[in-house]
Amino acid sequence: MKILVIPDVHLKPWMFQRASALLKQNIAERAVCLMDIADDWKQQYNLDLYEETYDTAIWFAREYPQTLWCYGNHDVCYLWNQRESGYSKIAPATVCRKLQELKTSLPDERQLAYIHRIDNVLFMHGGLAEYFVLNFIPAQIRTDIDKVIETVNGFGYSEMWNDMSPIWFRPQVKKDKLYKERQFLQVVGHTPVKEITREGNLISCDVFCTDMDRNPYGEAKFLILDTRTWEGNKISGNERCDRTGFGGKLEER
Repeated sequence: MKILVIPDVHLKPWMFQRASALLKQNIAERAVCLMDIADDWKQQYNLDLYEETYDTAIWFAREYPQTLWCYGNHDVCYLWNQRESGYSKIAPATVCRKLQELKTSLPDERQLAYIHRIDNVLFMHGGLAEYFVLNFIPAQIRTDIDKVIETVNGFGYSEMWNDMSPIWFRPQVKKDKLYKERQFLQVVGHTPVKEITREGNLISCDVFCTDMDRNPYGEAKFLILDTRTWEGNKISGNERCDRTGFGGKLEER
């Protein structure tokens, strides 16, 4: 299955509009959003932008009802009343209300979760470390990927609000072993990178990121991934999907 990956949004509603334009060209069968819809540099008091971004996400969810959504730390921090960088003191009620609206807009509320699996590809915000599975998943189910995912998706604050959880883990930095890293490809956001990269069985996609002055840091391209072959291409939302539209085949480093 070909998947369009929408990485960390951070108050950029136009990302959903660009993704929609690409999906209308039939370049992918469905989308997966790695979320972090809330928060961006110097936007803590721009409540209108919070509203607009979540409303656009909800519009996208209704327009493309098969889309899967992966909670990010900047989403759940509002549900759990946890402060972090970029947190808006005036946005909690708005974010919590809009997240609930997003969930109820989906054909199946399980489409909004921490981890999703399509074929042998795992999609999530941060990454699933073997360490996390060994410490939080009962021994009798650790080898069953579907039971592991189901268990993790049932977790709350006490299990997930730590540096090794799938919403916080940064495998690009910590270099800890990924769960079943020889069997499953992980597609993640969370850690800003200049370009979409694959290192082993990890693809990092947070390329719509900006610096503190809101200048672009990443290449701002979407990943198109074949979940059966693990072949990927990247494409800008500004380009048409044709022979010259792709930013190039994603190569393993």
